[in-house]
Amino acid sequence: MAEPQTGDTKSTTQSGQSTQRGLTPASSFSVVANQSNTTKGKTTIANGVVAKIVGTAAREIEGVHDVVGSGAGATISGLATRVTRGDTRAQGVSVDVGEREAAASINIVVVYGVSIAHVAEAVRRNVIDRVEAMTGLTVIAVDISVSDLYFPEDEKEDEHPRVQ
Repeated sequence: MAEPQTGDTKSTTQSGQSTQRGLTPASSFSVVANQSNTTKGKTTIANGVVAKIVGTAAREIEGVHDVVGSGAGATISGLATRVTRGDTRAQGVSVDVGEREAAASINIVVVYGVSIAHVAEAVRRNVIDRVEAMTGLTVIAVDISVSDLYFPEDEKEDEHPRVQ
């Protein structure tokens, strides 16, 4: 399998959707080539591992309610994952991983009332810090899409129905 290149124009995400930046599917592997010359082997990191790091790092930020997929395919995939109690940490995340660099796209839901600009910047910083620290890859871009707002009072209303 050829190594993914930054700038590829067409590929598919975990949910089978084509992506705009040439983001690679999670089943692909990347080689971490920035190891020292004294290493007696090579280390490979699956793109899905990088995607899980990105998703988890985004969820660590206050003001992020969730990381979600977008589109009908992601909705069906997300429902199937939740029903089967599958791993949702990489849901809503697409990554493009090369030999030395990585880029990510994240689709988030933000809590109403917080500064979206501040939350997005905090997510971007945390994703870069976590991916670089855990993988040794240089993160060249973190694209963030805010797809919805979460209203905490909506959940409280559901807890106390009018009719009992």
